[in-house]
Amino acid sequence: MTSSNAKLPRARVEVAHPYLALMGLYCGGFAGMYSETALNIALPQLSLAFGVDVSVTQWLVVGYMLVIGVVLPFASLLMKWFSARKLTLFALGAFFVGAVASAVAPSFPVALAGRAVQGIGTGLVLPIMFAMVLEVIPPHKIGAAMGTSALVIMFAPAIGPTLAGALVGAGSWRLVFASFAVIALVGVVFALKFEVNPYKLTRPSIDAPSVALSVVGFGGIVLGAGMASSCGWASPIVLGGLVAGLVCLALYVRRQLSMEVPVIDMRIFSHQGFRVGAVCMMVNFGITLSAMYILPQFYQNGMLLAVAVTGVVMLPGGIVNALMSMISGRIYDRIGARGPAVCGFALSIVGAAALLFATPESPLAYVIACHVVMMVGVPLAMSPCQTHALSSLPRELSTDGSTALNTMQQVLGAVCTAVATSLLTAGQASYAAAGGADATLAFTQGSHWGFAFALALAAVGFACALRIKVKKRANVGTGEVAAADAAARAAAKASAANVATGDGSLPRDAAKSGARA
Repeated sequence: MTSSNAKLPRARVEVAHPYLALMGLYCGGFAGMYSETALNIALPQLSLAFGVDVSVTQWLVVGYMLVIGVVLPFASLLMKWFSARKLTLFALGAFFVGAVASAVAPSFPVALAGRAVQGIGTGLVLPIMFAMVLEVIPPHKIGAAMGTSALVIMFAPAIGPTLAGALVGAGSWRLVFASFAVIALVGVVFALKFEVNPYKLTRPSIDAPSVALSVVGFGGIVLGAGMASSCGWASPIVLGGLVAGLVCLALYVRRQLSMEVPVIDMRIFSHQGFRVGAVCMMVNFGITLSAMYILPQFYQNGMLLAVAVTGVVMLPGGIVNALMSMISGRIYDRIGARGPAVCGFALSIVGAAALLFATPESPLAYVIACHVVMMVGVPLAMSPCQTHALSSLPRELSTDGSTALNTMQQVLGAVCTAVATSLLTAGQASYAAAGGADATLAFTQGSHWGFAFALALAAVGFACALRIKVKKRANVGTGEVAAADAAARAAAKASAANVATGDGSLPRDAAKSGARA
């Protein structure tokens, strides 16, 4: 990965095979994000298998997000206490154990407990993955590497319904959980062999009030939003969870700003590039989760397609998503973030608007085309926005930025899924209240309300993308982190002195030879 052109900046920590060093994290991130949408298509089967209502089985998705939202804020702190490799192995191991427990679960509580353990693994893997990209990839190739990371984040939930549909059609819902376990196990093998430890372990003190405020703050918001679909947004438990979450989150932010060693350094939000990129990324992820939640159900309940067929018709959008995820990072390396972000959100607007006209009688090709357009737009904006946000930060804030992005992404994802669910239900109720009796048309109207929400998110994202500053041409070819390259190289040289000292840093010479810290 080291460029033959000596003038190009080098990676902060040079390794012989950077992508192999990241592969364990990529497997964990893929498994975690794939599992966020894969169960959507299997919820009816899970409901029948466990003898509970679909609104209860929905907690296999919402509860998973709840645990991720609680764990994520501590990832940055844990990376200062334990080596990245040990944390990754723990996270992948937890995800594997949780997936196996859910796959063999004899009852719903056991399956839900397994999902909670899976959430612990995903909550740790995601921020480590993005932080490690900034360490082992040269600055002028970070856009392409972030495109690969975006492939994990965006392609996994897009392809989830397709893979799950095929597995459910071929066997049962238990195969879906088994597939999670297999991917996690592959990640363990890669992490054991190739992952490195680029960070010095400072082991700061753990502030108990911050821990409590974080758990109640992020957990309360996700819990309140998750209960909204079954209890209603005006119910005491939903309002109580949201209010408690927001209040504790405000107190949490205030405390972090006053601490010498915060759990998450809130100075990240003082950087305009990070703020704008983060908002765009959050909105884009909301589009993905809301659309991927509603569309498979529309195929099954609106257009009356079988579950296996639903997985097949979701495949073109998933393939396009994968291709654009890989291309978008390279586009960022050439022209920066603003152009692809604006175009991406514009395409998402077109795709979501077109879905508002989909009916049970619409040609299947029309609905697939709408999905494909959205799956061009979403990844086209995602990787550039994410790279723009993280590369706007100095190195000492990169792990905090990665943790904050992934935390906000999961919290917003849970909220957007809850809003989409509520709109789907409200649309069906509105149809019934108007005297309608056709179940497919009722579900179609509910789906339209959900697609309108995705359209609104895309419009917000488009407006925010226009605020991304255009980089000078000289900065585009080397990535936006080129300005901080001197500091990064100095830090990398300093870490070279810590050969096998147990402080979690990676010596440059050992890295070049492919040795693990």
